[in-house]
Amino acid sequence: MTMTSHRPYMIRALYDWILDNTCTPYILVNAYAEGVEVPQDYVKDGQIVLNISPQAIKTLNISKAAIEFEGRFGGIPTKVYVPSAAVMGIYARENGQGMMFDSDDPMPEPPSPISRGDSSNKKDKSGKPTLRVVK
Repeated sequence: MTMTSHRPYMIRALYDWILDNTCTPYILVNAYAEGVEVPQDYVKDGQIVLNISPQAIKTLNISKAAIEFEGRFGGIPTKVYVPSAAVMGIYARENGQGMMFDSDDPMPEPPSPISRGDSSNKKDKSGKPTLRVVK
């Protein structure tokens, strides 16, 4: 039986846990994931860290599909939309406690087996190094 992603449930639970411990919840987001709407001026290395504490944002909605809220960036009110799959982790700013999530992307196909006679040291099409048998 296929189950839905546990990520949105864990995000909500950890958000509540972090607030109950009087800490500040931050989320780490893959800013280039499909559907993400964040101010690109604040993206660094394809990621953005967002403070989602009640003091920092308005109208927070954590649903199965996404996290939505209105925040201020450089004083400008901005609507933010982060699909649950784009959340890479949630943690407390004060102590770093929280959870990082594995990628929901399917694992790539493993490379085909190398024959014993192959003594080349070439890379496969994916750019990853391949193994060779040394006698």
